[in-house]
Amino acid sequence: MSSLVLYGNRLSGHSYKIRLALVLGNIAHEYRHVALSTPRAERPADFRAASRWDEVPALVVDGVAMVQSNAILQWLAENKGVLAGQPGERQALREWLSWESNRIGLSLPNLRYARRFEPQPAAVEAWLEQRCRADLDVLDAQLATQDYLLAGGLSLADLSASAYLWWAADAGIDLQAWPQVGAWLARIAAQPGWQHPDALMVPESGH
Repeated sequence: MSSLVLYGNRLSGHSYKIRLALVLGNIAHEYRHVALSTPRAERPADFRAASRWDEVPALVVDGVAMVQSNAILQWLAENKGVLAGQPGERQALREWLSWESNRIGLSLPNLRYARRFEPQPAAVEAWLEQRCRADLDVLDAQLATQDYLLAGGLSLADLSASAYLWWAADAGIDLQAWPQVGAWLARIAAQPGWQHPDALMVPESGH
């Protein structure tokens, strides 16, 4: 049996998407919480060895470390068969993961950070909000004709694109303006084993 260790943080949607994939895929793993408030040089040595850029998430599989959340998701799809979509959907999955990393996975986390943790210049926040709203428009349009981002059903594309949306209110975003997105999130939350990031990413005892 493989040994998997996930390093993450309770405020990181990028970490959350990996742990949720592991949980929904019934993949046994150990979760180690990393306090990002700790200076990089003072973070645990095992984490620093696993994460080449001192960022979360990092996943160690049988001693081999990998980083970057969507690259890890692709590995889980290709090597563990976790929510990989239907045959013929792998390219669409890769496209959505790439879209997420450059769009909603960039705009929303940074807007949330600016509005909850460290205010940014008004022009920066305005740009982030404009971009986030445009990203939500894209998702809403896609979900107007199907229940999930891939036609075949729930996939890692959904876990990735939704990861920070559970905290949309922190960014001052009211999702009622995007009803298809709201319905999609409800379908994801109804999946057996699903947990909100505030519950799933709590540090485990001893970590």
